[in-house]
Amino acid sequence: MEKTYGVPADVYSVTSFSELRRNALAVERGNLLHPNEPRRQTYIQQALAIARVRHRRHRLHETVADQIRQWIPGRYAVLGTDGYGRSDSRAELRRFFEVDRHYVAITALKALADEGKIDMQTVTDAMQAFGIDPEKPNPLSV
Repeated sequence: MEKTYGVPADVYSVTSFSELRRNALAVERGNLLHPNEPRRQTYIQQALAIARVRHRRHRLHETVADQIRQWIPGRYAVLGTDGYGRSDSRAELRRFFEVDRHYVAITALKALADEGKIDMQTVTDAMQAFGIDPEKPNPLSV
């Protein structure tokens, strides 16, 4: 993405959204009950502080990922699948549910275009380059 569109990206893998949420709630409670002490940061804030040097977008699984939405600074878009058994391989499954690397890239590009940081034509060009059909039926409705 960076070479083609000038947009650096960092990818995070989350093993437990529930643990991230528990940590964030505990940190918030601690900060509330200790107002005279320096504010502690959640694990999410610490991890993303490292990434703030570069522009980033987050792609995580649906619904479960919403558990941590309030602690994610900036725009937070969620991509996820609705189950297995629809494709022969994981790659085809990701493509079917529109969460493969190409959909992640255009989602990030569209968010940047919505913020006025790049032009919308870049999104359209990327979709064409990646072979993404904007008229493809919604996979969650099929």
